[in-house]
Amino acid sequence: MVTRTSPSVPIGALAPLTRPGWVEAGQHLLAGLELAVHEVNDAGGIGGRPLELVVRDTAADPARAEAAVEELAGLGVVALAGEYHSVVARAAAARADALGLPFLCSSAVLDALTDEPTDRVARLAPAQSHGWRIYADFLLDAGHRRIAVAAQPSVYWASGTRLLREHLATRGGGVVELDLRVLTPEAVCDEIADQGATALLLLTGHPEPAVSLVQAVRADRRLADVVIGAPAGQPEFAEWAALLGDDGAAIPFLRYMPERLGALGARVEKTLRERLAHAPSFVAFEGYDTITVLAEVLRSYGTDRASVAASWPHVRVEGTRGQISFTRVPGVGVWQWAWPPVQVVDRDPADPDRLRIV
Repeated sequence: MVTRTSPSVPIGALAPLTRPGWVEAGQHLLAGLELAVHEVNDAGGIGGRPLELVVRDTAADPARAEAAVEELAGLGVVALAGEYHSVVARAAAARADALGLPFLCSSAVLDALTDEPTDRVARLAPAQSHGWRIYADFLLDAGHRRIAVAAQPSVYWASGTRLLREHLATRGGGVVELDLRVLTPEAVCDEIADQGATALLLLTGHPEPAVSLVQAVRADRRLADVVIGAPAGQPEFAEWAALLGDDGAAIPFLRYMPERLGALGARVEKTLRERLAHAPSFVAFEGYDTITVLAEVLRSYGTDRASVAASWPHVRVEGTRGQISFTRVPGVGVWQWAWPPVQVVDRDPADPDRLRIV
């Protein structure tokens, strides 16, 4: 039983909680992490010791994340959890690996989360190559062969563009790259019309320039039949609907949820909805599942860092979205849950607050 005098088992947590990070994603991630910690402690903690979450804001800054990992390692955390942004998670993973600190990454998808294979890092989110190929197939099956990609400079967006180009090419599709460093939203619209693209993908930050791009395309009569897509999941969050209203509907995106939640997922969904005062995103479930895995690892294998890092291939844990286990996937240098459920969904034009599987 957890008591006030029991020494805690500290876990470091990284999340983007201020701009320019995707703050709502960070809040959802943290809500899931905190709920799971609360439930673990209510159930007796780790051998009678309470779990303690030591949170640091990354603000989507890789350097800030590296400094936070250094600090958390010095504070004696037994493991690192969290992070949403792929480029930030990559920096955190490299530093954690160098310090011998096990890291369970909750939500970042970049395939090359580390430069070299490592036993210390594991990940719950699917690799970008897995999810984005599913998204590319969705576009192709809907008849889109010429896809415009409006992208900002980033390792993550560049990786997504490459994956889309390569996969679309296998079935006769192609990508038109539009550089948002030099193109205004109105100029993007001109390029889409000139190039004859039937879909525009937003490989951009949220809320800007994504919101301005959607508004420009929706207002351009030449582009009335152009599908807007957001594989990175910007429309998942309530802020999207609040800023765009009806314009934010019918924009397909990737969501890492099953078609129906089981008993655990339904219970967690209800509690998260109460905590957040709106529907939880898939990122909140990723946060909850992260702590669920780490708690089981700490109970079964011990609280020293080496034992945690050695446990990944032995994990078998029931999460909110299915049974979680880790394996080695070609091209992915960390222990990977292969795979979480993947949906392509959008906001229903008849009710933008409702998500529908498309």
